[in-house]
Amino acid sequence: MKALVTGGAGFIGSHMVDKLIGEGYEVTVLDNFSNGRLQNLANHKNNKNLKTIEIDISDFDNIKKYFNGIDVVFHFAALADIVPSIVNPLDYYKSNVTGTAAVCEASRLAKIKKLIYAASSSCYGIPDNFPTPETAEIRPQYPYALTKYLGEQIIMHWGKVYKLPVVSLRLFNVYGPRSRTSGTYGAVFGVFLAQKLNNKPFTVVGSGNQTRDFTFVTDVVNAFFTAAQIDCKNEIMNVGSGNTYSINELVKLLGGEVTYIPKRPGEPDCTFADISKIKKILGWQPKVSFEKGVRKMLDSIEYWRQAPLWAPDTIEEATKDWFRYLAR
Repeated sequence: MKALVTGGAGFIGSHMVDKLIGEGYEVTVLDNFSNGRLQNLANHKNNKNLKTIEIDISDFDNIKKYFNGIDVVFHFAALADIVPSIVNPLDYYKSNVTGTAAVCEASRLAKIKKLIYAASSSCYGIPDNFPTPETAEIRPQYPYALTKYLGEQIIMHWGKVYKLPVVSLRLFNVYGPRSRTSGTYGAVFGVFLAQKLNNKPFTVVGSGNQTRDFTFVTDVVNAFFTAAQIDCKNEIMNVGSGNTYSINELVKLLGGEVTYIPKRPGEPDCTFADISKIKKILGWQPKVSFEKGVRKMLDSIEYWRQAPLWAPDTIEEATKDWFRYLAR
């Protein structure tokens, strides 16, 4: 079998490559390295079953040739983060919308057997019900969430009109080794682990009682791999841990002092996926407990040695546009 992974040098994408190589696939990675790192694929250096191409997925004319002969496409490539999407919305549209359309069309022309899209649970915005089902109202709060949802709509449209077999998996708060270490203030694990390495207090937003559906990356990868194996198409499914955990619980597991910073607009007090649909259709379920996942993060903490070290004053400066545009 031959697989193509867009964003395959990134956080989740590189773990997907690990899984596919381990299962005997020939893998082609397309990545422009805006977020991805070759270091994330170092375990497969000189592996004849891995080919890495530096290219932007929105460049349809140049990416389409790499889809020929591919069986399954895993589409992870995207611009992430809230603040940059507010400041540079057109960049996000190009990557997450135009880029996704290019991947869909290249997949259609190459007669791909299945295309699986990494959607975002941020499309739900601030939901009414927990756990949140796939039928919940879509309420994107910022351009990143909007563009990821538009990407999902494109995927499903190509499935409907062109009969391209597609699956969209809406991911909730994915964490694990190799999560991003650079860029604008955002992902909680990267922030906290850098602070722990430097013996600085954890900057907890609001009261810390807000909860997140932290889902370990290998569970997410197994969901994608299972979706590629099972005969299902034109489905949208949540991928979560089956629970939700407070930020205060996280800092207790990490161990360290805490300082509190202002609550941010547009963020839900809870994210919690209803995963009954994916359990039923794919027979998938998460296996890594939150406690075990946090231990794995601490075991690999040196990865965050080069990550930015955030403090309340630098966070305030980095998130000023967040408050400027999203405050009601």
